[in-house]
Amino acid sequence: MKKLIVLITALSAINTFALADGDMEPIATPSAVAVSDNNGLYLGLAYGRGKLREDYNAVENGGYNVYNEIQKINYDNIMLQAGYKFNKYLSFEGRYWKSFGDNGWSYTESGYTAGVPYSNSASGFNGDNMKAWGIYVKPMYPITKKTDIYALLGYGNITLNDNDNGNWLDENRFQWGIGASYAFEKNFSLFLDYVRLVDKDYSNHIGVQIGGSQYNWNDTLYTLNVGLTYRF
Repeated sequence: MKKLIVLITALSAINTFALADGDMEPIATPSAVAVSDNNGLYLGLAYGRGKLREDYNAVENGGYNVYNEIQKINYDNIMLQAGYKFNKYLSFEGRYWKSFGDNGWSYTESGYTAGVPYSNSASGFNGDNMKAWGIYVKPMYPITKKTDIYALLGYGNITLNDNDNGNWLDENRFQWGIGASYAFEKNFSLFLDYVRLVDKDYSNHIGVQIGGSQYNWNDTLYTLNVGLTYRF
């Protein structure tokens, strides 16, 4: 028993001396190990539901002819996503959309022609094709350990075309969006977001007044996206 006490005392003295001399360092406890913030490269794939609304109105000859038209087109899209997460508050991201399938459209019009009221409407499929891309700064805020909310602020292009008119809309402009993501596994996250691709008032650029006539129209296009992200 005395030999055991002496041995323990000797070991304690050696350990104290070694630490004081700086030759030994205490072993890190689990709490001292840094926790990964999942920074780095990520890729994603999503389904996007795009919707275009075009509003057109014209007043001719002091109101003798009045035209009001609304066109809507829905797009089913595949969206590809690639980005880099610098920290838990900021990412840089690129996206590409491409429509597929038969896109539905609807059209309504009303007004006066030679003072006589009229109205008409139609709908169908095989609407325009849509392609779009954008590059975004993505500020984020973690509301829980697994859930982030974020914004998308950037610049990109949107192209709409059909078989009859070719590319009838081709715009490079500012784009924005908002969304949320949920990390259900270490490297996998689900996300849902809204991105406004086009919001343009053509009356500022093309609206004219000739002989008491004025023409104006406005285009808005957004896409709702739900997808899966893999973080490397």
